[in-house]
Amino acid sequence: MTFHSMWAELLPIGRNSASGGYRRYAWTGADAECRGWFKEQAEGRGLTYEVDRNGNQWAWLGDPAAGDAVVTGSHLDSVPDGGAFDGPLGVVSSFAALDELRARGARFTKPLAVVNFGDEEGARFGLACVGSRLTAGQLGVEQAHRLTDGDGISLPQAMEAAGYDPDAIGADPERLARIGAFVELHVEQGRALDLSGDRVGIASAIWPHGRWRFDFRGEANHAGTTRLADRRDPMLSYAETVLAARREARLAGAVATFGKIAVEPNGVNAIPSLVRGWLDSRAADQETLDTVVGGVEKAAREYADAHGVDLEVVRESFTPVVEFDHALRDELARILGKDTDLKAPVLGTGAGHDAGILSGSIPTAMLFVRNPTGVSHSPAEFAAEDDCVAGVHALADVLEGLACR
Repeated sequence: MTFHSMWAELLPIGRNSASGGYRRYAWTGADAECRGWFKEQAEGRGLTYEVDRNGNQWAWLGDPAAGDAVVTGSHLDSVPDGGAFDGPLGVVSSFAALDELRARGARFTKPLAVVNFGDEEGARFGLACVGSRLTAGQLGVEQAHRLTDGDGISLPQAMEAAGYDPDAIGADPERLARIGAFVELHVEQGRALDLSGDRVGIASAIWPHGRWRFDFRGEANHAGTTRLADRRDPMLSYAETVLAARREARLAGAVATFGKIAVEPNGVNAIPSLVRGWLDSRAADQETLDTVVGGVEKAAREYADAHGVDLEVVRESFTPVVEFDHALRDELARILGKDTDLKAPVLGTGAGHDAGILSGSIPTAMLFVRNPTGVSHSPAEFAAEDDCVAGVHALADVLEGLACR
């Protein structure tokens, strides 16, 4: 199958007709359809298909037990009303690159695999990269079992309902020990390549980033009869904190976003008793990130005190700066610069990826494909088909250089 035909098959799955975005949440019906598509692609190519203990899907060419395998792939799930390219572009391109290598008559000297990591976006259970975190031992079994979605359904319940064994999850060092390199292709989440005029780039590092939950607790009361002076309104403290996050990020040259909120009792004519907001912050280095988050929390506590509101801040997830394996990164640059006119600039990114999670266990690298809008996590996310095909060619060259020598 061509890139175009595979993309057309996957495109309708999980798409919301009203928003135009995707709702492919972990262990739901849309996720099951995506997983079924992956299995069909694997078996249609005569690859050995398997699902690991954490629900990640693998399609193998060659014997995994031989070791020093070259792995590529990404994820198929999405953020709420996300775009079509974030994740799926990497999976589709991986199968297309394998097809191209076979058409070239490439002779593989190492096992090759395509992988679909589960629950990368964390849209349902609030923690990103669950599949790769579990595999790398960065998420403990007990912690994973405590994860719940907005309806109170736990991760084990969701996995079991989807036909998977939640008691089997956990670190998988034996699997990682068989992998010599992991290369993830991904749509760029920004406009660096568009501004430089390049179709494909190589990742240098992922900024340190995390998610913090701010719980502002006040007192519920009647919106029409409670004097302003008598109110303990947590919404005021929250609103001022949102502005503080923007200010702190701007001053530090970082990013900070309150993108999710929950309000209780959530009535139009009721002063809230609880406003819970989630902060996502990212910066080029740890010191800057600490400065931003520390500044936001300090301001939030001052605002809470001023309004008679209690505040609790909980760090729900954190990923330190990730420097991709320098030797592998340089090898990608060498391969793409050999016998080709393709320029592949080296770029940093503020977005987290499975390749970043796995970088502490195995050599990892990333390729980015140009996104002319720079928009991501939105239906407006886009990559032109000729750029996607250029990405496939680049990935095929990389896989050939790593697995066929």
